[in-house]
Amino acid sequence: MTGAGPLKGRAARLARFMPSGPTTAARTPFVLLVVLLLGGGLITLLLLNSSLNEGSFKLSELKKRTTELTDQEQELQRDVDDRSAPDALERRARELGMVPGGSPVFLDPDGTVRGVPAPAASPPASTTPGR
Repeated sequence: MTGAGPLKGRAARLARFMPSGPTTAARTPFVLLVVLLLGGGLITLLLLNSSLNEGSFKLSELKKRTTELTDQEQELQRDVDDRSAPDALERRARELGMVPGGSPVFLDPDGTVRGVPAPAASPPASTTPGR
């Protein structure tokens, strides 16, 4: 075909945009840019991983604290249930000097009394020492 002669027409116009000699563009800035982007990405991943690990430790501590508080709540609920039992209430009332009341008496809205009021019976003498 043709040798290395001058280009004509469309080829000549395209040749103006294409470098004809060896490329002399410096590759150093591009390499530095790529290295900086990779380094920044790795540092960002390291910081993100550290943050996630810290959150994981906090979550673990909070779960442990929640378990402890749940156990404490259940223990306190058992105490309340034990003290709310009828026999425990009666025993504590007797320790405070209370006596069982008789039959109840009611007041109607017009002020009339239904039932026969009577004073409560005095408690029996206690035989426990210290009284």
